[in-house]
Amino acid sequence: MTSRKSKDTTQPKVRPAEIVREYGPFGGSGSIAGVTHDGQRVWAATGTKLVAFDPASGETTRTLDAACDAGTAFDGTHLYQIAESRIDKIDPATGKVLASIPTPGHGYDSGLTWAEGSLWVGQYRDRKIHQINPETGAIVRTIESNRFVTGVTWVDGELWHATWEAEESDIRRIDPQSGAVLERLEMPRGVGVSGLESDGADLFYAGGGESGKVRAVRRPHNPTEH
Repeated sequence: MTSRKSKDTTQPKVRPAEIVREYGPFGGSGSIAGVTHDGQRVWAATGTKLVAFDPASGETTRTLDAACDAGTAFDGTHLYQIAESRIDKIDPATGKVLASIPTPGHGYDSGLTWAEGSLWVGQYRDRKIHQINPETGAIVRTIESNRFVTGVTWVDGELWHATWEAEESDIRRIDPQSGAVLERLEMPRGVGVSGLESDGADLFYAGGGESGKVRAVRRPHNPTEH
């Protein structure tokens, strides 16, 4: 696939992130790692528990005991959860781990999302996003970033990822072929983004790391680019 915007000379659009709502902390949890959305509920990884909440009411609806120290994803049926150097495939009804594959970063992994039949894994300090085979963990391809990568998500054919470096964090849309930054939503200084997931429509859900919060951030809609 050839992208219309694949040159690094393109200047990205930069705007402040519009935070529309905050959720949590959840049951005394001190940190949020991964975040995903199953079409109805938001799931947040809190280290030892996966917490599902209703984004309309903010009420917690499910809690699963699980090792969950980084990214979380949902493929339409199962949850996928990074736990140190592996990715667990989890039945959301029971919390049972059905299968596990190795992570590409061997424990230095961050964001996780599901798209186009693949898992996409952020590599924090390596500044990379890997597309991997969900059955084996084999790397299919790699996209380079120029910032520490945290959360990763796809929506409407757009690849977005979060960054968190020093006290600065943003959510950025990148060209999935070249890695060129097309757009950046800047978070307020001191407000970090750990996990990231789209609701498939107008919002991103952004994990807030040690704040224990999940923040809903407005996704801008871009006119057709020529």
